Order: sequence, then structure tokens, then C-alpha cells
Amino acid sequence: MSENRERTQTEPEPGSGPEAAGSGGGPAALRADCGSCFALCCVVPAFSASVDFAINKNAGQACPNLQQDFRCGIHTRLRDKGFRGCTVYDCFGAGQKVSQLTFGGQDWRQAPRTAQQMFQVFPAMRDLHELLWYLTEALTLRPARSLHAELGAALEETERLTRYNPELLLELDVPAHRSDVNALLLRASELVRAEVRGKKKDRRGADLIGARLKGADLRGANLRGAYLIGADLSGADLRTADVIGADFRDADLRGADLTGAIFLIQSQLDAARGDAGTKLPPALSHPERW
Repeated sequence: MSENRERTQTEPEPGSGPEAAGSGGGPAALRADCGSCFALCCVVPAFSASVDFAINKNAGQACPNLQQDFRCGIHTRLRDKGFRGCTVYDCFGAGQKVSQLTFGGQDWRQAPRTAQQMFQVFPAMRDLHELLWYLTEALTLRPARSLHAELGAALEETERLTRYNPELLLELDVPAHRSDVNALLLRASELVRAEVRGKKKDRRGADLIGARLKGADLRGANLRGAYLIGADLSGADLRTADVIGADFRDADLRGADLTGAIFLIQSQLDAARGDAGTKLPPALSHPERW
């Protein structure tokens, strides 16, 4: 899954399920720089033959499409070759952090003794970088300014953890840290959504696969971790909806309004279907295939 690509994510809380992000943007360090990574996303995750992957691949096994220079041999044809899942994966910059900082630029092919430890560290680092992404956006949400001190402290602490050496990273209780941060992100979301008048829909974690939501008023809705696979959201109003971790694979977003959607990231859009009429936050862009 090396090279630049579209991505996906999970909601950052225990038991769920994913630089500029959402409505506020984010630092360049949280954008994947595949040229500075040792293709960890092409090796560490397991693949299961499905609509998303053409083959089965064990965790820790290099994808057969991975070249010696750590580039993908079918990067420009991933979807055509049945590797759609590769196009919607995001490491939030964790790949280059592990490759260049945690392991000092020593790649797993030239130093095989580092491979197992590097592969174990990568998922923990990815989780931490995902949290950095959401915390960075939360600090731009003006209705949540009463929480900015706490959010800033959480951001600083999470960044500190990413600078741990491999041994300490593997000892971290990442799920516990993720749970604490998620609780803070939810409080920020509630403050933002409270400004939307009227009763807001709470569909957190809901099974909305294939749901008919064309033109639906979802302003200020809680859609955290909702399964919206194949849902018809064409023309829907998703302004100020919390969509962290929502699964938009193949969802129809044509003509939908997602301006101001909370914790919306590019990979969610890349996994969905939309058109020029889909309204997005300024920091995000329409996927080329739309």
C-alpha cells in the first residue's frame, strides 16, 4: 500500500472497528510520506481476499506487489487489480515516524533483526498519530474553546509518547490512552453540536448499511462509528455532524453538504461516491475518481 493513496480509519475508542483534516487542517507530519517509509502498510496488515483485496496475505508478510525499492508495482492500477483496500488506508504519518525516527532510517530488509519489532511498533504508532490528527482538529473548533487547554495537553502528551523508543512503545497501553482521548474528543464534539438548534439524531455505531437517507437533515447528528456502507446520502445535510470513524464505503454523497462536519477525513471521502456538487470543508478535496 505504498505511494500516495486514499485512506480509511476507525473510531478512536475501545472495541470499535479509523495534512489537513476535517474542518481545521493538520500538520504535515500527520500526512503519509511514503517516500520516507519502508512500506510498512504493505507488510504489517493482513489481507483477506474480498472486494477490497484480490489475495490473502498474512500479517508481517510483504505484499507480492511490493518492489525492492519499497514502491508498489501496481500503484496506478490498484483498483483495477482488485486492491481497493490499499487505496483507502491512512497511516497518518506513522510510517515515516517509525522508519526514520523510531528506527533511525534502518530498514527491515537491510537489518532483518529489526523487522519483527518494527512491525509490532507500527500499529501502536499509527493509533497515536490518528489521535494526534483528531486532537489537532479539535483545537480549531471554536465552540470547544473551553476545552482547548485539555486538548492541548492531550496533544502534547500523545506527541511525547510517539517519541518513545521501540521497547517503551510496545509497553504502552495504547487502548487506555485512546479511550481517555476519545472521551475528550466527544466532549468537544458535544459542544460544537450543541449549537445546532432542535433535536439531533444520535446514530452512534448504528447499522445504516444501505440506508435510504437521501436529503436527510443530519445537522449536528452523532454518527460516530456508524456503518454507512452503501447508504444513499445524496443531497443530505451533514453540516456539524460528528462522523469520526463512520464507514462511508460506497456511500452516495452526491450533492451532500459536509461543510463543517466534525472529524471528517480525506480517506472517508476516498471510500465513498460523490460528485462536483458534494460540498466539503475547505481542507478536504474531491477525489479524482469522483
